[in-house]
Amino acid sequence: MIDLNMTLVAQILNFLILVLLLWYFCYKPVKGMLQKRSDRIAESLNKADADVAEADKLLADYKAKLAEANKKAEEIRLRAEKEAAAYAEQRKQEADAKVAARLKEAEAQIASDRAKAVEQLKGEVVTLSLAAAGKILAKNIDKDDNAQLIDEFVAKLDKDKIGDLPC
Repeated sequence: MIDLNMTLVAQILNFLILVLLLWYFCYKPVKGMLQKRSDRIAESLNKADADVAEADKLLADYKAKLAEANKKAEEIRLRAEKEAAAYAEQRKQEADAKVAARLKEAEAQIASDRAKAVEQLKGEVVTLSLAAAGKILAKNIDKDDNAQLIDEFVAKLDKDKIGDLPC
């Protein structure tokens, strides 16, 4: 069966020494390397989590700044539209005022020209009337009667020919 001799004891003793040597020289360094690797991996994962958190924070800051910039841009656009509308209204009012002033000037010029034309026409009518009356009456009427006839004729002419329009 099992033969217990010194060779078996030497083999067991050699095996135990080999196990102790392997444990001391191989197992401890390999276990240390594995522990260091595990620590590095854990550190990398923590760093990655921190980087993700920082990236999320930066993204949130970026979105907030972008929203604020969009809001300011909208405010600037609205203010510019209001200023443009106010400027356009001001220019329109100025143009309307200029047109009204020119219209008044034109109406005044027309009224002045009409009054001059009426006066000139009255003068010509008086001249023609005097000439006609002088030929018809041929010195039968004195100067007072002549002036009265001319005034009546001009008054009638004003009402009939010119009408009730202001001069």
